[in-house]
Amino acid sequence: MDFFTPVVDDPYMFGQIAATNSLSDVYAMGGKPVLALNIVTFPQCKDMNILGEILMGGAEKVKEAGAIVVGGHTVDDDEPKYGLSVMGTVHPDKVLSNANAKVGDVLILTKPIGTGLINTAIKGEIAEEKHIKEAVKYMSTLNKYAAEIAFKYNINSCTDITGFGLAGHAFEMASGSNVSIRLISSNIKFIDGAVEYAKMGLVPAGTYRNKSYISGKYISKISEDFMLDLIFDPQTSGGLMFSLPEREGIKLLHELKESGIDAFLAGYVQNLEDKHIIIE
Repeated sequence: MDFFTPVVDDPYMFGQIAATNSLSDVYAMGGKPVLALNIVTFPQCKDMNILGEILMGGAEKVKEAGAIVVGGHTVDDDEPKYGLSVMGTVHPDKVLSNANAKVGDVLILTKPIGTGLINTAIKGEIAEEKHIKEAVKYMSTLNKYAAEIAFKYNINSCTDITGFGLAGHAFEMASGSNVSIRLISSNIKFIDGAVEYAKMGLVPAGTYRNKSYISGKYISKISEDFMLDLIFDPQTSGGLMFSLPEREGIKLLHELKESGIDAFLAGYVQNLEDKHIIIE
């Protein structure tokens, strides 16, 4: 289950983004969504047509995922919030964990990062329209399509990149797998505008929480503070990160790109060193 406050002004698009984000956890475990329940808080004094648009956006993403909405629960609240409780199925022998990365694996990430910075720029009313559209495109893209391709390969570990940012979720994978993960900053793709806003200092509070969360457990070999802010940027409805043997990883990356998915090689898994995360 996952739900949050609006990240965009358009209620229909907010519904799509929130639903996409909620569905992602099932894909990250190797599963297929089947049923969903709406989770809603909404003020009674607001126009109920707005709520209708939110629910419509969510329902369309659930349908796209091949699942159905079977009900939900609504609470009167001053601040709108929306998300889903999602149930799915997965073969017991094919459940993916975020704690099974192997030394020698590569890390393939299926969406660029930077939504936290762009959402902060939106709240500050300084985000450019083209950057908003780009961020919304990624946030509302189901991880279904990347998962369907990746599940044909020998995936050792998987996680979706959301609130803890790339570095935080990589740390969870590394610590759970008892390995070190090396993130290659020059390989990482960022959503258009994210680097610009990072250089301006439009850093969300979640970035500082993410750095604090793994303080002392990572080492950074990069000199630009803004780049570190991007790697710790909390994501909304981010991509899947797969850990798999290098030979298969290169094939997966090629197939993802051939399918129009903006994937990239984010790093490598290696023997445990002094720190779980190495950023270079």
